[in-house]
Order: sequence, then structure tokens, then C-alpha cells
Amino acid sequence: MPVLNPLGEASLRRFSSGHTPSFACELLGRFDMPSLFKAGDVMIGGIFPVFNKQEDSSASFVKEPDKVKCAGFDLRAFRWTQVMIFAIDEINKDSSLLPNVSLGYRILDSCASPTNTLRAALTLVSSPVEIEPTAPCLPTISALIVSYFSTCACLSDKGKYPTFFRTIPSDYHQAKALAALVKHFGWTWIGAIQSDNDYGRNGVQAFTEEVKKLGVCIAFVGTVLRTYPSSKILDVVDMIKQSTVQVILSFVPEGDLYPLMREVVRQNITHIQWIASEAWITAARPSTPEIYSSFGGAIGFVVRKMAIPKLRHFLMGISPYTDRKAAFVRDFWEKMVGCWPLSAGEPSGSERSSKTCTGAETLVDSQDLFFNVTQLRVSYNVYKAVYAVAHALHHLIFCKKEGEKRYITIIYLFTVFAWKIVNIYSGAADCSPCPQEYWSNDGRDQCILKTVEFLSYHEPMGIALTMVSLLGTCLSFATMLVFIHYKDTPVVKASNSELSSLLLFSLFLCFLCPLTFIGRPTAWTCMLRHTAFGVTFALCISCMLGKTIVVVTAFRATLPGNNVAGKFGPSQQRIIVCSCTVVQIFICVLWLNLNPPYRDFRYSHRKIVLECNTGSETAFYAVLGYIGILAGICLVLAFLSRKLPDNFNEAKFITFSMLIFCAVWITFIPAYVSAPGKFTVAVEIFAILSSAFGLLICIFAPKCYILFIKPERNTKKHVMGRN
Repeated sequence: MPVLNPLGEASLRRFSSGHTPSFACELLGRFDMPSLFKAGDVMIGGIFPVFNKQEDSSASFVKEPDKVKCAGFDLRAFRWTQVMIFAIDEINKDSSLLPNVSLGYRILDSCASPTNTLRAALTLVSSPVEIEPTAPCLPTISALIVSYFSTCACLSDKGKYPTFFRTIPSDYHQAKALAALVKHFGWTWIGAIQSDNDYGRNGVQAFTEEVKKLGVCIAFVGTVLRTYPSSKILDVVDMIKQSTVQVILSFVPEGDLYPLMREVVRQNITHIQWIASEAWITAARPSTPEIYSSFGGAIGFVVRKMAIPKLRHFLMGISPYTDRKAAFVRDFWEKMVGCWPLSAGEPSGSERSSKTCTGAETLVDSQDLFFNVTQLRVSYNVYKAVYAVAHALHHLIFCKKEGEKRYITIIYLFTVFAWKIVNIYSGAADCSPCPQEYWSNDGRDQCILKTVEFLSYHEPMGIALTMVSLLGTCLSFATMLVFIHYKDTPVVKASNSELSSLLLFSLFLCFLCPLTFIGRPTAWTCMLRHTAFGVTFALCISCMLGKTIVVVTAFRATLPGNNVAGKFGPSQQRIIVCSCTVVQIFICVLWLNLNPPYRDFRYSHRKIVLECNTGSETAFYAVLGYIGILAGICLVLAFLSRKLPDNFNEAKFITFSMLIFCAVWITFIPAYVSAPGKFTVAVEIFAILSSAFGLLICIFAPKCYILFIKPERNTKKHVMGRN
């Protein structure tokens, strides 16, 4: 919704005649434009195409007002006016939004004509004729609601339109989406129809640029407009008939497309698949029996729909007898009820074709779509636009620096707001929002770089976690050297030296994983941290599973007639470890190819949280879930074998280690979900280090104890439980 400069009536005045220029001016005249009006402390203007055809298109600015006539009452556009009134009434009743400040409105008809739209705009910046001459002057229009359906990408140029804001996406995005739609269906030879205005020309141009990148050819571009003579419409129809295209994009408002629709239907052209822009895809006309035969099945992207439940009661209350001077209401009543309501003093004989209303008519039983408020599209954009203005005003009036006293009169406030919505503290005439990486200071006159938050190597928590990670790495490596040195001793042999060495190597990698979580996240570290963690822990638990199976089979081999130990030798152990690890690698490869982790910025008031987004929560929990399944199997097998008859009970240590591992990761999930910012990373690092230390200590500390403290127990007799 653009904010208009307070031009006042000077826009309709001229300097008085004479040889010497004078600053005195006189009013040339007024445009006699019907309007919906309500006075308020702050006035909001609205321009809507209530009528969709200007009967006297040659009318100029200097002609008499009664020469400008409009026809073709549009129920949908009339509902937009009522939504604006409803939103303003709702805001005025809301004590938390703009308390003690009332909003007023002045709504005019554009007749769906650029010329009449300009007349309406000039009328809005003039003093309203609805107030009495002796009444106090009202403030000028502070904001103008025209952006509810303005999708033209050209309006995104802030150099040309610095005060224009809209509540509907730009056609730039629609053109990309329509091009993707064409690609999806494999259409490579299509036609295009554009309206002879910025909306149509810019829309088709953006669409053409997009589809050319996809190898799609545009056979022709036809141009239509509601004011075109029939000969021009026939030329476009002939173009369609002579072409071999089966698919046509129509980037045209409904009113401009209707003459072409009628001619296409009249000539029975039914073989075309139409692609519609948002301007007519949800319009009522293509669904009528007359038009549906040729335009049924059109596809396109619609404006988002929303519901405004309380609006229905408001619409049902519209009546020409409530306010007999209200503009457009009698036309609405004639459309809905089928009769013309007479105003006070109006003679019963009327030139209108409709019968005269008796006054007993009602809307209570009406089932017209006008009252369906569950699927509002453009109407909801109007609703949002009014609330956007209200919130901007509220912020401007009531948001102030702490402890600061502001003595600003309401008139001065309105004047500043008329020039630009953003900053009244420094007196700046023009302000712009800070980029996302910055925040505005309390004085709102400077953009300050936000603090970037991530778990760094330089903060105490980062240093502590790094030191613990390196400690675990060193202990794993040292234990590996010890096992290599004592590889021929009974204790090391009994613990399956090959699997133990592989387990120590995987723990060595597990302790290195946290280092990828610390420091400024990059694209590579984000992809590496979770996948490396998943693969190394899968390798680690696979080794534990292999060791557990070895213990179980060794015990069963002591039973008479059981030869299972011979069937589970080193080759089978390697197959178990490799196959279990490959499954995790496959999951991680799918994750990286389909929806990989990426660096993400989460913005808050004064800081930016720099973090790694998992990309796919499903993949992340699949990696954790697979590790959990391996750990669960390992725990069950170890628990069942915990009472083997020997002094060196490997299964008992595996059971303890798996209990610690499972406890840590079960606790991790709720802590991970609830931890804020960089503490989420710290929680994950803590879980990795805790579980890795649990495995290292439970499995290898008892063996190192025997090797260094009790070497007399490092005998085959003691290991086998023989005194």
C-alpha cells in the first residue's frame, strides 16, 4: 500500500492569471466520484474497480463531472471495499491496537480504468466533499490501499516506487512457477496472450525469459484489452486458429480477457489447454456454462486462500436502508435482490430495468458465493493491507525509546507519516530498513552489525570440549599402541586383538568427530559432521556386535557336540563389521544426495545464530536410529551371555558399555530438541564424547589394569578361570 505525499488540493488548482506569477490559486473543480466515507483521526484511502467498464472512455480531466460514467457492477470488487471497511471497524474496536486513535476511510471506484484510477488518486489527496464546510479539517490520506492485486514485477523497483508495498507476491515469482509448470508437463511449443498494459507485458516477458532457458518456444504473443475494437480481438482469434499450438498462456486480467473468451466460445475453439495467470484462474466467468466449454480445465497458480469467519455477519448486514447515501450499496442490492431501492425523495418512476424494491427484501436466506468467507484470496490481501497500515501506525505512535519523553502532536505525526512510514526520532525524511545482518540501534539512526553466534574454539565451552576430545583421541591412540605391544599376551588374545584394534581405531575417529562441530560452520563441515559421526559410530558398534557374537559362539562351542565356533572365524567377523557399516554409509550417501545438511542463519533481535541445518530430519534420525538398532542387538546378546564361566568375562564389560551408550543417546534426543542456539551443538558433542568414553573405559580399562597393575593375572590359566 503506497503512502501518498500530502499534496493537498494544490493538485487540482492553478495559479491565477496575470503577467506576474502569484502564489494565489483557485480550485479548477472536483471530480464527481461516489465514495464510501467515514471520518477518523487517521484517514486511509482505497481504490477498487467496483464497476468494470467506463462508458465514456474519452472523458478528460477538464470535462464536467457528470460525463464520467461507469457500468458493469462487480460483486467481487465490491466485497473488497467491504473487507476494507470491516478491517478498519475491527481495528477501531481493538483496544490493544492504536488505542485512542480512530481510523477513517475514503473509498473510490476506479472503473477498471487507468484514467479513472488517476482521477480517484487525485480526489483522495484533496479535501473530501463529504464533510460539512464548517467542520474541522481532516488529516490528509496517510496510506492508499491499491496493492492487494498489484502483482506487476515493475512495481518492485524502489527507485521508481519507493513508497509502494504490496500484500501479494510479484509476478517475477509467478513467471518462474508457470515456467516450471510447462516443464513439468513437457510442453515445448506454446502460445501466449498478454493484456496491453504493464501487467500483461511484464508478465509474458518474464515468463518468456524463463521458458527459453528450458528449451520451450513461444509460437506467438497476442495482445488484448477490454476497450479494443472487435477487429483486434478477431485478429487474435485468427492467430490461435492458424497456429498449431495446443497450449496457450494467458497473462491477462479477467475483464480484459472476457471479450476474447466470448469470441473463442462463439467460434467453438475447444482444443486449447489454457494456462491462466492468478488474475483469472479463480474468477467466476470461466466456470459459467457459457465459457466452460472452451476454458474448462485451465490450470494456473492461485493466490493463497484464507478465512475471515466474522466477515459473513458483517456482509449480511449490508443494506441500502441503513445508510441511504452510501455509494455502491444500491447497485449491490439490485444485483443480489433483483430490485432497485429508492432513496429518500426519489420518484418511483425509474429508467432502470429492475423493479422497485418494496423494502421487505432481505439477504438472510441468500446462498450467493458473495457471502462465502472461507476461501478468500484477494479479499484477504485487502484485509492484510489494512492491518499492515495499522501496525505501522501503532509502531510509529507508541514505540519509543526507554525513558524518553516525546512531545509530538498528532498533527505533526500524521504529516511525517504521510511522507514515509519507518523513523521520527532523527527527523529523517527518508529511511530504509537495516539488512538482516544488522540491527537498528535505540536511536534508529544507525545499523549495527549483529553478533554472530556459534560454538567457537576461543570460548571456554569450546576450549573445554576441544580438550576433552583431544584427550579421548590420545587415550584411544595410546591404548592401540599398548595392544600392539602386548598382542601376544593372553589378555589381548582373549579379547580378539583384530576386532579390538579396529574398535580402537573407530573410537579414535569418534573422538575426532566433535572437532567438526566446533568453529564457524561451513558448507563442508555441515555435511561432514553428521555423516562422519554416523559412519564412525556405526563402525564402532559393529565392532562391538562382532565381539559380542564371538563371545556367545565361544561359550556355545564349549557345549558337547557344538561346532559353532569354527563357523564364526575371522572372515565372518569381518563380514559382520563391514556389512553393518556399509548400511550406514548407504544411508549417509542418500542423505547427502537427496537433502544434504547446509549452513543456516537464524536471525534474532541482536544476534545471528550460525548453525548447521540437518537438511532432512528424517535422514538425521534414520542415522541415529540405525546406530540404536545395532546397539540394542549388541546389548541383548551381551546381557544373555553375561554369566560365562571364566574370570575374563568380555560380555559383562560389553553389557556395561552398551547400557552407558544407550542411556546417553536416549537422554540426548530431548536435550537436543530443547537446547537453544550453540548449546544444541554442545549437547551433541557431549553425547558423542560421553558414549565414546563409556566404550573406551568399559572395554579397555580392565585389560589395561591387568597389563600394567596386575601382570600376574595375564596368564591363560587366569583368563580361562582355572585357579
